[in-house]
Amino acid sequence: MENASLSPLPGHLYVVATPIGNLADLSERARALLGTVDVVACEDTRTTGLLLNRLGLRRELVPYHEHNETEAAERLAAILASGKSVAVVSDAGTPGLSDPGFRLVRACRRRGLPVVPVPGACAAVAVLSACGLPTNGYLFAGFLPAKTSARRAFLEKYRSFDYTVVLHESCHRIAAFVDETIEVLGPDRFVCVAKEVTKVHETFLVGRSAEVRDRLARTSLKGEFVYAIAPADFTL
Repeated sequence: MENASLSPLPGHLYVVATPIGNLADLSERARALLGTVDVVACEDTRTTGLLLNRLGLRRELVPYHEHNETEAAERLAAILASGKSVAVVSDAGTPGLSDPGFRLVRACRRRGLPVVPVPGACAAVAVLSACGLPTNGYLFAGFLPAKTSARRAFLEKYRSFDYTVVLHESCHRIAAFVDETIEVLGPDRFVCVAKEVTKVHETFLVGRSAEVRDRLARTSLKGEFVYAIAPADFTL
């Protein structure tokens, strides 16, 4: 029997997760929908175009990124209202989580248009599943502000938080942020610095923050980073 979930329905928005590194992580459902929807809304047409080419697919691509998100969301909602199907993707991972997607989903919900999640890769969840820090609850904070004062204020605010805090950090600031964690939360707070998850140079540094800082100093800082901070009372 044919799987109906592999065929897009008219007027439906599909929020499609794409690989964060390993192309084999793309689901069968995501592949099928990306090859059959009327329009693919994407963060970067070059990146998504390359992905589709590698999959042997050709679709109409519409730019949808942080600089045009508000206007593009309304235009895409109108396309959906006309009866066409749309898939929204980010450059990597799940749209709407530190990537464009929220405004389009909100525009659809306001109009009563169906929104369908097509789950898959998510860097934060991947790190949580493998880092060994508590996962009975967590706070995902995305990217923190660049200013040191704002990052320190964030650490102070969640000093006694009962659950793991997970966030993205730039390769240019990850070392400084580990230093700030030590200064604000102390050298014994357990943390995880994960780099290039699902890629060839995937690296997990897990331990007390002072230990992780020393190991990080001997590691290349090129790549994409996820940072997790355990509750104060946690120990491996």
